Amino acid sequence: MSDKKFDLTERLEDFAASIILLYDKKPMSYAADYLAKQLIRSSCSSALNYGEALGAGTDRDKINKLRICLKELRESMRNLNIQSKANLFSEETLSKLKDENDQLIRIIVTRIKNIN
Repeated sequence: MSDKKFDLTERLEDFAASIILLYDKKPMSYAADYLAKQLIRSSCSSALNYGEALGAGTDRDKINKLRICLKELRESMRNLNIQSKANLFSEETLSKLKDENDQLIRIIVTRIKNIN
């Protein structure tokens, strides 16, 4: 097994990069454009806030940053679900992203629980 699979920093960055690559070409509708911009913001924010959590001075600060990361990941999941239901992308296109998003949420929840 590769250690990369378990490097959470890299996984969050890869997830955000995958979202960016999904929208390499500008979406064709108002709704797709709106959701694309929001999804890029939330996925990138989760990676950036995790980086801040790693540098947190206290457990309380770390938990707060991890909660922000979790909130952004949950927002990303809702966004992907909406796009799937609106048929903006095929389920095949979004399934890997949704699976990774779900795994990242579970990991962050576990990290928060383990700090307490």
